[in-house]
Amino acid sequence: MHITSKTFAVSRARRACSAAAPAAGLVLVLVLALPLPAWAQFSMVPAPLCSQPKDSVTDGEREYRVDAARHVYACYPMRVYRGKLPPLLYGVMMVETEIGAAGEVINISVVRKPAADEVAPWVIAMIKRAAPFPLPAKHPGGTVRFTETYFVDRSGLFQAFSVTEGQR
Repeated sequence: MHITSKTFAVSRARRACSAAAPAAGLVLVLVLALPLPAWAQFSMVPAPLCSQPKDSVTDGEREYRVDAARHVYACYPMRVYRGKLPPLLYGVMMVETEIGAAGEVINISVVRKPAADEVAPWVIAMIKRAAPFPLPAKHPGGTVRFTETYFVDRSGLFQAFSVTEGQR
C-alpha cells in the first residue's frame, strides 16, 4: 500500500476535525449555558400600585428614607425580593433623591452607578413613577434629600438598603 502526501494530509485533516468536533460541541454547550443578559427584566417599569401616601411624621433624613423605601415597596410589591438576597447581585446602585413639599420627585442623582448599565435607568424610572412620596411636612422648607441604595437581582427584583432583609 502506497500512501501519497495528499492522502496523508486528508487523513490528518479528518482526524483533526473529528477531534475538534467534540471540543466545538463543548464550546457551543458552554456558550449556550452562560446566563444571558437580563435586559428584558429592565426594559420597562410596571405601573405602580400604590395609593396616595400620607404625611411623613419623621424629622430626619434617615427616618424619611425608611418611609420612602416602604412607599416604593408598596408601589411595586411584585418587584420586591422577599427573603435574604443571594450572595451575588446583578446590580447595586446608590441614588440621592430630593422630594418636594407635595411629595414630587425634584431630583435624582446617581451616587454609585451599577455594574449592569440597564439597571440605572430602571431604578430611576421606578423612583419617578412611585411619586407622589409621603409628604415631608416636618422637614425644613418642606423638602427632603436622602440617599438610598438599591440591591437588584438578575430576575428584576430589588430591595432597598433601608428595609433590606439582608444577604445570604
